[in-house]
Amino acid sequence: MSNLTVATGDLDVETLRRDFPILERTVASDRPLIYLDNGASTQHPRVVIDAMSDCYSRYYANVHRGIHTLSEESTRAFEEAREAVAAFIGAAHSHEVIFTAGTTAAINTVARAWGDWQVTAGDTILLTIAEHHANIVPWQQLAQRTGCQVIFLPLTDDGRIDDAVVAEHLDRHRPKLFAFTAVSNVLGTEFPVKRWASLAHDFGATVLVDAAQAAPHQSLDVLDWNAEFVVFSGHKVCGPTGIGVLYGQESILEAMPPFLGGGAMIRTVTTEGFVPNELPMKFEAGTPPFVEAIGLAAAVKYIGQVGLEKIHRHEKQLAGIALDRLATIPGMRIFGPAAEHRGGIVSFVIEGAHPHDLSQWLDRRGIAVRAGHHCAMPLHQHFGVAASCRASFYLYNSAAEVETLCGAVGDFHRRFVSGSRRNRDSV
Repeated sequence: MSNLTVATGDLDVETLRRDFPILERTVASDRPLIYLDNGASTQHPRVVIDAMSDCYSRYYANVHRGIHTLSEESTRAFEEAREAVAAFIGAAHSHEVIFTAGTTAAINTVARAWGDWQVTAGDTILLTIAEHHANIVPWQQLAQRTGCQVIFLPLTDDGRIDDAVVAEHLDRHRPKLFAFTAVSNVLGTEFPVKRWASLAHDFGATVLVDAAQAAPHQSLDVLDWNAEFVVFSGHKVCGPTGIGVLYGQESILEAMPPFLGGGAMIRTVTTEGFVPNELPMKFEAGTPPFVEAIGLAAAVKYIGQVGLEKIHRHEKQLAGIALDRLATIPGMRIFGPAAEHRGGIVSFVIEGAHPHDLSQWLDRRGIAVRAGHHCAMPLHQHFGVAASCRASFYLYNSAAEVETLCGAVGDFHRRFVSGSRRNRDSV
């Protein structure tokens, strides 16, 4: 992958865009696609598409089961993918990387394998109100099974949480687990993972970090974070759908019982019982998503070569432009903190307009944003709204695209909000 600018240290967006075939298409009566729904799923560079196609075309066969050439080549590529992901997140051992179906499956695995093992009635699970449903519902289900309690940390008005509030809740509730997002998928708020993990450990809590919105945009260092569990999804880091990563510290993975049962996760089976396999296969029952893992490896190598610090800085700049321009629109309400405390996500509502109507208006102009509750209903309820519009930026988005977005939102307001209000006033 060579489409990088090295002279200035900034991203050469126009050159990078040529790595993504889908960005060449037009939509909405031949308008160029402006894809700003990256918080939901990022697009794929050609190297990812080619890596998966190469497996399907040349050496596809089930892994860990055959001694023939194709199986051995697939197995080798699969385990090399695991090593690539371990390097991407800074894990000490590749067997601490468990491939799952996604972030949701990874969190559910922890809730079942660790939660059913460790959590009992009277225990507490501490979350933030900013969590995605995937980091809420599995713990609510655990509460239904065990009788434990789920407690939520409150937010400040600008979508942040003070360390003192975290410490106070940890001290008061003494949770068995503190599970929190590294970056809010609605607010863009970047939470201090290392500080909070350290605080949680001071009060005896185990830590799970939902890094689904962090992994595509900033360097992950699981050793530095020192969280017992870290999870993220492949499709948010330019990789394929159907694969995610559960990182777990070796000692806790070794002690945890397996959750799913079946092929690959067993060493021996008799009519009396079974002996689980060693890590990582202990938690990878059935045929693993090995083609997807190969694509994920190509994806993390790609964004690693682009440079996560450059991506992070670029997205913050785009978010700053959006915040400044959108704030000039009357009736605009933007959720979350100032640009210096957020990643490349901007969610907003306009008084008197439904987010779905605005999203549809933008779509007719070739601009893809998200409208709805973004799988974060408690957070929207906290702010007193049912839905919002979300623009989320990535390495292939330009300042010009953000300006086009903001201009279109302004046009929508003038035509459908200000205009209709003037018409009502004149009646």
